Amino acid sequence: MRRVLIVGAGQAGLQLALTLQAERYDVTLIAARTPEQIRNGRVMSTQSMYYQTLEIERRHGLGLWDDTAPRLTGLRVSVASPEGERVIDWMAPLKDYALSIDQRVKMPAWLELFAERGGTIDYRALSVADLDEIAPGFDLVVVAAGKGELGSLFERDAQRSPYAEPQRELSVAYVRGTRSASDPDDSSAARFSALAGIGEVISYPAHTLDGACEILLLEGVPGGPLDAFGDRPEPQRQWERMLGLLREHCPWEHERFADAELTDEGGTLAGAVTPTVSKPIGQLPSGRLVLGLGDSVVLNDPVTGQGANAACQSAQIYRESILARGDGAFDRGWMQGTFDRYWDFARHVTSWANAALQPPPPHVLTIFGAAAQLPAVGERFADGFANPDDMASWFLDPNAADAFLAECAAA
Repeated sequence: MRRVLIVGAGQAGLQLALTLQAERYDVTLIAARTPEQIRNGRVMSTQSMYYQTLEIERRHGLGLWDDTAPRLTGLRVSVASPEGERVIDWMAPLKDYALSIDQRVKMPAWLELFAERGGTIDYRALSVADLDEIAPGFDLVVVAAGKGELGSLFERDAQRSPYAEPQRELSVAYVRGTRSASDPDDSSAARFSALAGIGEVISYPAHTLDGACEILLLEGVPGGPLDAFGDRPEPQRQWERMLGLLREHCPWEHERFADAELTDEGGTLAGAVTPTVSKPIGQLPSGRLVLGLGDSVVLNDPVTGQGANAACQSAQIYRESILARGDGAFDRGWMQGTFDRYWDFARHVTSWANAALQPPPPHVLTIFGAAAQLPAVGERFADGFANPDDMASWFLDPNAADAFLAECAAA
């Protein structure tokens, strides 16, 4: 039986651990926090998973919230002019529903499932020296912990990482009590508002510790008015500040959130992400090689909502590569080839996310304007969240976009 060590208990690490465990691999998981510590802590992310990745989870018996979580069924897009007026506004249905599960719900449940199935979990923070000491006991070491000292094992890939610093300052709140929309379809839609020169306001329904909620994410251009959380305020103060910013810069969303309240005392998060692609193979002081997974090697800003989806895809691709290797060595060539198969998918996610952090080019504004009149345009854009590779084939290419718009107009 092959022994695999996985460091990190997020979407990618836990999914890989559980799916290898199901194939009778001897998997040891190292997690920084226990299930109870996660449940009692602050929210860790925004996340939304679309039908392609939900189906991956279901195939492995990990889709535990289909019958309880609110379903995300559409996408509403608004664009504001530099004067702050909403000049574009439309909604498109998703081909199939998406779900957002608070990681304080999902990760503890998966940890407990892994333990119930006989998996070994070591709860502790791990240094590079610690990892070097225990690594010889395993056939393969996978690091799915992108933060802290272990992240230094993976060298930044400058050719694939155009940004050296965060392009957005992020503020997140989990709330309930939003005002009901007049259109019932609108209440189950993800909402994306682009504010010229300021940033983005994003929200969608989700499932948290005690039921349904809504997640609000402010993406602020550094130095702009939405970049207002550098002091890392306590949760209630952060929420009040977020409401004030909505009132001033995104009044159509303030109307919805004016009466909302935080779901719990851990319901906010503030921070920033530097989008980074790293080289996937790390070397420990002893010379032993480890393979990076998920955010430890491909980290994108959450503006396009792809983090959990990319993590799920990375775990699935790595699982398939591990199974296909059989009794062969997990050597450098195999590690690089495994990551390369993931990068074939992830490069589209990264290209789209990085492009979304820049002011929209004219052809993108044309697409958004056309979607209000041509439903097929909005529907294809909305489906790109489940199929980000399609974005490269038209949305990011002005000529292909023009051709598609002409085709839709002629239909």
